[in-house]
Amino acid sequence: MNLRSDGLFIRRSRQTPPEVIHNVLQYVDPSDLAFVPRVCQSLNNTVRDNAMLFKHVYLAHFDKPARANVNWEQNLKDLVRLQVVCQQSDMEAKRSELAFVHDTVTEALKNACVDGERLNLSTTHPVSRNATLLSDLFSAHENQYAFLARSFLYERARRHIRLAPQKEHQMSAKLHCLYGVPLLYAQRSAHETRQGKMSPFACSKVYDIRQYTPRTRWGPFMDDGSDRVDWEKVEAILLVIGANLKDLGLNSFPICKNFWETPFSGVWPGSYLPLPLDDEETVEQNPLDLQDPYGVTGTWLRVVCFLDYTDFYDFNFSVEQELPASVPRRAIDYGEATRLILMRITVDRIEPPGPEDGQDLPVVHFKGVSRSLDDSWDENTNSDLTVAETGTVRLTPEGEVRWTTFSIFNGQERWRSESVQLGGVKSAKGVLGNWFDKDFDPRGPTGPTAFWKISEKSSGQNGSHRDLPYPDGAFTHNPNYDPDYDSADDLDVGSEDDYDEDVEGEEGAEMK
Repeated sequence: MNLRSDGLFIRRSRQTPPEVIHNVLQYVDPSDLAFVPRVCQSLNNTVRDNAMLFKHVYLAHFDKPARANVNWEQNLKDLVRLQVVCQQSDMEAKRSELAFVHDTVTEALKNACVDGERLNLSTTHPVSRNATLLSDLFSAHENQYAFLARSFLYERARRHIRLAPQKEHQMSAKLHCLYGVPLLYAQRSAHETRQGKMSPFACSKVYDIRQYTPRTRWGPFMDDGSDRVDWEKVEAILLVIGANLKDLGLNSFPICKNFWETPFSGVWPGSYLPLPLDDEETVEQNPLDLQDPYGVTGTWLRVVCFLDYTDFYDFNFSVEQELPASVPRRAIDYGEATRLILMRITVDRIEPPGPEDGQDLPVVHFKGVSRSLDDSWDENTNSDLTVAETGTVRLTPEGEVRWTTFSIFNGQERWRSESVQLGGVKSAKGVLGNWFDKDFDPRGPTGPTAFWKISEKSSGQNGSHRDLPYPDGAFTHNPNYDPDYDSADDLDVGSEDDYDEDVEGEEGAEMK
């Protein structure tokens, strides 16, 4: 109904009981609700400060939030304005709205659905109207590059380094991480060239040993000891792993596609749903699971990437790499190895948060085992190798979920990782971070890692990939997949020096 042109409704609204008018107005489109108070004084009185009306209109078009104390009017108005901003054709005007877009997107995801139906049998999160709206808005390349590709990493790749506030870089990087699908080229063009690839610049950040210090906990945190997430580091990890999965063809499998190819896929608190196969079988539950707010117990699929140590050493410690800490190292395209690991863990103990932790939730300790899926595909490797895993999950002071894992070989801790869970507590999206030597060896190595939950079950037959409880059969071998694949082998021109010569001179002068 068009309230601005229906004179009959305007005349009758003066005599109509308020509850009847309310019942009519709750079906208007959110964008039209702003015009209703302008129609007449009676409708103005009905809409003004009517939190219940805004709630009903909100719930008619968006998800029912799991949390209480929602400002219905402000949330509704912000989502309407977000759509207007994303439809703007003026790119400069659009870009100026980054802070508003960041705040509105993060708020919409916090209010996303946690108990709806799943899209299909292979997804581990419910369908969300909020996430669907955001996915539609950011399907436009103009919105992607106006809001998701504004970090220093993208400015560097486009050679448009500006003295933008670090806060803008962080907001854009966080939006990109929540979007969840790596934008693998610096800008959209009719012909995506090698020079436009983001992965060499992301590798430059991820494999730069200077990024990891005691102040960053050797993880994706700010270099100030605050434990605040450095979203530009997380973004670089997202790009590196996403590019490697795509090169190997693994992103075509549902078990990866749902997490790396679907925008805003389960990237909100409480979004994880067990697979239907878990519901059909009796899953043995640890009594501590009932006290675990993070949903630790289960089977997780992990991806680990790394450089050959010779390349890693050359990149970090050669004479030409003796740069000031503020100057990024050159972009590299050495090629990396990628490993898939099946990790089965269960809660070990739970304790109160420490003084440096977020105080809203406890610290959960876990233990379990992990096993390389690559080894089980290769008959010439040791397929009996199982690694013990331990670790903790806790909140940071700003409320992000921090995972720490240890890999134990022959009773000795060998590797450690520090990671952040995208979307918050019990999100289906997964965890991104980096691994390193457990003794914080200043000469490395280090690399990116990601893991996400694929089943509630925490036990199986020796951790084989054939064990994976996944619809439509096991996670079987992709004939195009080679864990030692070197992406540089497929390049027909140039080398990593192509990035170095022009970019470093220009960037070095700018940074200095």
